[in-house]
Amino acid sequence: MGDDKKKLNCWEYKKCGREPGGAKVHELGVCPVATEQCADGIHSGANGGRCCWVVTGSLCKGQQQGSYAQKFGDCHHCDFYELVRSEEMPSFKVGITILNEIKKRKTP
Repeated sequence: MGDDKKKLNCWEYKKCGREPGGAKVHELGVCPVATEQCADGIHSGANGGRCCWVVTGSLCKGQQQGSYAQKFGDCHHCDFYELVRSEEMPSFKVGITILNEIKKRKTP
């Protein structure tokens, strides 16, 4: 039998409450990761939920983050990043691959 464990999105794993309808949306706003539709399905996530490290302006540790290049170091030490990486191996997509996929989806 296969592994039926649900793959979590970052907001489920981190319990930040910043997904649409989340507990902290009124106070902190919706995180752009949760609404990045061009990343939907990457690593089996909802919107950017399983590739949050490439989404510009994600809201982590109570602060808005910058671009992928600016937050690369911090994200690569994140426990959620490591979880996704381990769950997706050997098919884990590196950042530039994900960015290119999102860019193609945004280009009509």
